[in-house]
Amino acid sequence: MPPIVNAKEITKSFGANPLFQNVSFTISVGDRIGLIGPNGSGKSTLLRILAGQVDTDGGEVSFRKRTRLACIEQDSRFDPGSTVRSVIEGALDRSGVSGSERGARFAETLGRAGFEDLDAPATELSGGWQKRLAIVEALVQHPDILLLDEPTNHLDLPGITWLEDLLEGAAFASVIVSHDRYFLENITTDMVELNRIYPDGSLRVHGNYSTFLEKKEEFLHAQSKRQEALENLVHGEIEWLRRGAKARTRKSKARISKAGELMGELADLNQRTRSTTAQIDFSATDRKTKRLIELQDVTCTMGSRALFEGLNFILTAGMRVGLVGPNGSGKTTLLRLLQGDLAPTGGEIRRADWLRIVYFDQTRTLNPDVTLRRALAPDGDSVVYRDRVIHVAGWAARFLFTGEQLSQPVGRLSGGERARVLIAQLMLQPADILLLDEPTNDLDIPTLEILEESLIDFPGSLVLVTHDRYMLDRVSTIVLGLNGKGGADTFADYGQWEQWQAQRSKSDATATVANSQMSASSSQATPTKKKLSYLEAREYATIEQRVEEAEQLVHSKRAELEDPANATDAPRLVSAQAALDAAQQALDGLYTRWAELEKKNG
Repeated sequence: MPPIVNAKEITKSFGANPLFQNVSFTISVGDRIGLIGPNGSGKSTLLRILAGQVDTDGGEVSFRKRTRLACIEQDSRFDPGSTVRSVIEGALDRSGVSGSERGARFAETLGRAGFEDLDAPATELSGGWQKRLAIVEALVQHPDILLLDEPTNHLDLPGITWLEDLLEGAAFASVIVSHDRYFLENITTDMVELNRIYPDGSLRVHGNYSTFLEKKEEFLHAQSKRQEALENLVHGEIEWLRRGAKARTRKSKARISKAGELMGELADLNQRTRSTTAQIDFSATDRKTKRLIELQDVTCTMGSRALFEGLNFILTAGMRVGLVGPNGSGKTTLLRLLQGDLAPTGGEIRRADWLRIVYFDQTRTLNPDVTLRRALAPDGDSVVYRDRVIHVAGWAARFLFTGEQLSQPVGRLSGGERARVLIAQLMLQPADILLLDEPTNDLDIPTLEILEESLIDFPGSLVLVTHDRYMLDRVSTIVLGLNGKGGADTFADYGQWEQWQAQRSKSDATATVANSQMSASSSQATPTKKKLSYLEAREYATIEQRVEEAEQLVHSKRAELEDPANATDAPRLVSAQAALDAAQQALDGLYTRWAELEKKNG
C-alpha cells in the first residue's frame, strides 16, 4: 500500500541559515513517528510544512488523495468566549459530520478525554486541560495523520498516560515532536532525528527510542571510523602532493582529482560532526545548616477545596525532591509556599535563617523586545559567575548562542533558546534551594541531559516539578506525591508513586461499584411499585447491567472499526462502522430509558 505522505528532498532556510536540507521520509498507515533534534533544527517548521502552513524552499511533499490531517501546536489557543462544547462542535462543523455519527463522535471523544463540564470556558481551563481539549478538537475530525508538537508540555503525568493509551490504540498515523524520552519509548514505532551530523540531514530508525539510540551509536561509530580513515588517506595524499606530484600523466591527474574529492568529503564530515553542548552548572552557597525548611501540619485550601491537609515534611541539605500529582493538585502552590510568596491556610512553615531560594517559574516570560545581550547581562557587558567576571559573549557561548545573536530581540528566539536564557539567568543566583517548576519545557534532549547532570551535581537542595518521568527518575532522591484530594505522601521513586496511584484508583473503582450495588439494592427495597409498574420495576432493576453490557459492545465494535486490518478492506470497514453506529444507538436508547425510569421513580 502506498504511503500517506511522501516527502522528497525538502529544504527550508530562514535567511542565510538552513534549518534542514534534502530531507526525505514517508508516513504510512499505523506509523507513530517520534521527531527529535537539537533546538533550531527545524522540527516545528517541518510539522508546519506537512500541515500546509509553511512552504518549502525546495523539494516536494505529496499526499494520498482525500488525506485528512490535523495539527496540534505547542501552545493551545481558543477564541474568547468559547466553551468546551463549542470548540468540539466547531471542529465537527469543519469536518462536515452530521446526524447520528456527529453525536456518537461527540460523546465518544469527550468521554475518553474525561471532560465533565462541557460549558466551561475554554480559555479558563488549566494548561493541561487546554492541551487535552486541543487534542480532542483534532480527534473528532477523524484525521488520517495527527501532527503533535510537544504534546506533553502542560500535561500532568496522568494526562501523559492518557495520551499514550490514546495514541497506542489509534487507527491514524502520527508524527510527534517531543523531548519526553519515556513517552517516545512507550509509543513510537519509528524515530527520526533532524541533525546536520547525518549526510542526508536526518536519521530514521524503525523502533522506539532505545532502539534508536542503539542504531544512532552504531551509525556514529561507523562515521567516526570513516572520518579517521579519511584523515589518514588525506594525510597521505597531501604528502604525495608536497613531494611535487607531476600532473602530466592521466594517472596523476586522476589521483589529484581523487585527493580533492577526499578532502572535500573530510571537510564536510568535520563540519557536520562539529558539536557543542550547553554548559549548565548551578551555583550553591556554603551553608552548613541541615534543616532548611520544615512543614508542620500544613494545610492549603483554594476556595472550598483543600489542595493538601496536614502535610508534614522536612527539606534537608542535599535533598532532591520530585514533586508529582495531577493538574490542580497544588504542586505550583506548594512551591510558592516554600518560596514564601503564599501563606498556608493552616499549620506552620519554618525556614532556616538567611535562606537563599531561587525559583524557576514555568509562567515566567522574557520581554520579547529586549535584546539577547540585555537578557543575559542586564547591568553591562559582563556577568559575575562564581566570583569570576565573564564577558557577555563568552556567557552567551556557554548556552550555544553566537555573537551575531546578541543584538537579536528575544522574541525571535525559539522556545528552546528562550528556555536556555531563563536557565542562564537562574545560574547567576547562588542558592541553598532550587525550586524548579517545569524547567524542561521546550528544551531539546541533549540540553535536557546536561541539565540533569547539573542538577545531580548541585550540592544544594532542590524541589523539582516536571512531567519528564526520565528526569524525575534520574534526579530525585525522594518523591512527594499530591493526590489532588487533600492527601500527600512520600515515596522512594516515581515507580512507587505510580503503583500507589494505581492502587487508589482500583480502590475508588471498587467503592463506586459497591455504592452502585447498594443504591440498586436500596432502590429495589424501597416501595417503587407505587411509582413504577411491575414491568417497569423489573426493567429498572436490570437496566444498569444492560447499560454496562451495551457499553462493552460499543467498545468491542469500536475496536473492530479501528483494527488496522480493516483499513484496506472497504466492505469490512463499512460493515464495522454500521455495527458501531447500531451499538451506539442502542446504548443511547438505554441511557434515555434509564433517565425516564429514574425520573418516574423519584
